[in-house]
Amino acid sequence: MPQGLELDNLISVIVPCRNERQHIDAFCNSALRQELPAGWRMEVLIADGESDDGTREHLLQRCAADHRLVLVDNPGRIVSTGLNACIARARGGTIARMDVHSQFAPDYLAQCIQALERTSADNVGGPWVAQGTGPTGAAIAAAFQCRWVVGGARSRDMQYEGEVDTVYLGCWPRSVFDRFGLFDEALVRNQDDEHNLRMRLGGARIWQSRRIHSTYHPRNSLRHLFAQQRQYGYWRPFVMRKHGQPGSVRQLVPAAFVAAAVASAAVLPWSAWPLAALGIAYTGYLLAASVAAARSARNRGLLPRLPATIAAFHVGYGLGTWRGLWDIARSRAPSSDFARITR
Repeated sequence: MPQGLELDNLISVIVPCRNERQHIDAFCNSALRQELPAGWRMEVLIADGESDDGTREHLLQRCAADHRLVLVDNPGRIVSTGLNACIARARGGTIARMDVHSQFAPDYLAQCIQALERTSADNVGGPWVAQGTGPTGAAIAAAFQCRWVVGGARSRDMQYEGEVDTVYLGCWPRSVFDRFGLFDEALVRNQDDEHNLRMRLGGARIWQSRRIHSTYHPRNSLRHLFAQQRQYGYWRPFVMRKHGQPGSVRQLVPAAFVAAAVASAAVLPWSAWPLAALGIAYTGYLLAASVAAARSARNRGLLPRLPATIAAFHVGYGLGTWRGLWDIARSRAPSSDFARITR
């Protein structure tokens, strides 16, 4: 869209999507229920990554029934290319990201607009709040929300209000993308963290507001959780290579743990003490973190499932990070094994 033609009272919602037939109706309903400030309008641009499960055909029907919904083609099939395709089509002076696997409070966009006006920040968002489905999903959500598991990430603190290093989803003045560029299409994962890091290195301010409410639905099996975290970990070194630093130190802890475990196992022929000490320490941590997560979720029935859930977070992410570092060290292109977004 030519610069200067965006509409100040229009908010453009950008949404990447691929093979989401089971979830797309709930998302569209949540987005269309948004109650905007007086004088504001919205458009919801949904980038379909060549879905083959009926999502695209259903989206075409929804778009025909409500002009606020706009289908955008995403031949790149990944999140970053979908977001950029939406931004290229967006007409609004304000751009907000939404996610198909989240449900949004009716005033979500209104609070985003108000937060931008109130703080003059370059990117605003709310806390990342998870709600699982079934016993395993509930355990994953509890671990996801626990500061002992995620290294004190402020994005999981529902009461925090202030500056952060990254924020869930995001809402930006359109001018931010003119200043700092679009999302990096070389990244299958972590493109939002990289964009926020790029912004902060350029002097931008990122703000989390506890008034902005949404609920994220995480994976509901340990196998899918492990695969997701391994993929997130894999792409972290590529962000570090680009900027010479991680988004935060806590992102390196899982890789350090995996390295310590491998090193301890390597010296087993000479001494079992390093591995035993690490095992005892991590087991103690798992028990303490599980109790903390169950207490925060107010559900002690989750305790039996939490140790394995927390370990899946850490080991998956740590193994993925080392695989990414290994590919970078060999000057290899990113592996196709980590290039496909799956639920």
